[in-house]
Amino acid sequence: MHQVIVTIIPIFMLIFLGTGSRRLGFMEPQFTAPANRLVFHLAIPALVFRALTRASLKEQFDLRLVLMTMVAVLIIVLLTWLFNYRRAAVSGPVKGTFSQAAIHGNLGYIGLAVSFYYLSEADFSQASMLVGFLMLIQNCLAVLLLHFYGQTEKKGQGWKMFTRVFFNPVILAATGGMIFNLSGIHLPVIIDRFLQILSGLALPMGLLLIGASLSPSLLRRWFTLAFLSAILKLVALPGLGLLLYFLVGLDTRSMIPGLILLATPSATLTFVMAQEMGGEVDLAVACVSLSTILSAFTYALWLGLLT
Repeated sequence: MHQVIVTIIPIFMLIFLGTGSRRLGFMEPQFTAPANRLVFHLAIPALVFRALTRASLKEQFDLRLVLMTMVAVLIIVLLTWLFNYRRAAVSGPVKGTFSQAAIHGNLGYIGLAVSFYYLSEADFSQASMLVGFLMLIQNCLAVLLLHFYGQTEKKGQGWKMFTRVFFNPVILAATGGMIFNLSGIHLPVIIDRFLQILSGLALPMGLLLIGASLSPSLLRRWFTLAFLSAILKLVALPGLGLLLYFLVGLDTRSMIPGLILLATPSATLTFVMAQEMGGEVDLAVACVSLSTILSAFTYALWLGLLT
């Protein structure tokens, strides 16, 4: 339990430092937007690519882990569809945003940060590999959900969003890292050191940016839906994943990378997708803010359960 505490508390201290920095004017929108692009398009891909080039994928790749992680996400999508089906009076944009927030986790910033600081190098490589698969399916499902429930005039944005999904820099880095690893080519020392330095920017800056994006002021209006979405994302999804991992016979060590990624709070990208595809933007911000705050406690509970 000590390892859980010394991993989770510093991570969320950095997140809340980002929130305070925004309020004090140290992280203004003119800074956060380009900083977010720098981290997402360069630093995090460098972190993922380097981890995968150094991994033993033939030994670490476990198809059961990948498949059961995907199945858990699909089951939660089904649960949100049943919930929305019984609420005919609720608008489509609200339904679509609620559904995508319940399955669309913050893998790049929080998921990789917890994995990096909590897991061994070998297990972090497994988490990095799983990020590529999970990010692909959750982004595709988010687009489909918003397209299905969204406003008619915004539905044409779906194909644009699908294009962005498949050219996601983290997905490309994960794919490229696995291909490079399996090719048997060794990364030159200079390139490896360059990627190591660049990837050092990813996690601390990413966590500060997450904190700067939080907006608790919208929670009063959307608290009920945001809380239900957070329960599905932080409790039901990782709990279901853990059950499936047990059913297929995974050992505890193999479960933890998948559990960390499934237990991530709603991604800030849910806000961007809601804005682009006619979702309910304020609900997306509320879901991201509440789930991020609550994930400090749920992460401690889930990781404490397996240690």
